[in-house]
Amino acid sequence: MELRPYIDALRHELALAAAAGGDDARELAERLTAPLESAARLALLDALSEAAAEITQDLAPGSVDLRLRNREPSFVVTPPPADPWTDQSAAPAPPPGPASAPTPGEDEATVRISLRLPETVKTRVEQAAARAGVSINTWLIRAAAAAADSDAGRPATGSATSGSQRYTGWVR
Repeated sequence: MELRPYIDALRHELALAAAAGGDDARELAERLTAPLESAARLALLDALSEAAAEITQDLAPGSVDLRLRNREPSFVVTPPPADPWTDQSAAPAPPPGPASAPTPGEDEATVRISLRLPETVKTRVEQAAARAGVSINTWLIRAAAAAADSDAGRPATGSATSGSQRYTGWVR
């Protein structure tokens, strides 16, 4: 997506507004357009990023990611997995991931964390995300959800002795 047409339209509107103020206003507008271009670009990127986050919230477990390449934004859409109860012959199935990302509730906020990974692990995560056809963020969310779900039934501490049987669950 190119931001240049939007920046140019804003520059044109500023020039039209300044023309009504005379030569001094027109000169001032010309001097302000260069610094305003970077501010306008940042404001547009913020708006696009906010829109992608809102769409992702409604699309979960699918996602929409905003990426910046050569100062221009692009969107990467990861569709949600197909519903197993509907006819799957109409659309190809998306690549399988480790697990579905959790569906956030309307009152659930998205949080940001810092994650430090060894370079070798980061490379493996990038490769796994590429194989799954999803963003690294989406892959990490799915992997974390799958790990949390698989640990749900395990006891917090203790281990079974050799030869013993372990039962996990609830008893009434």
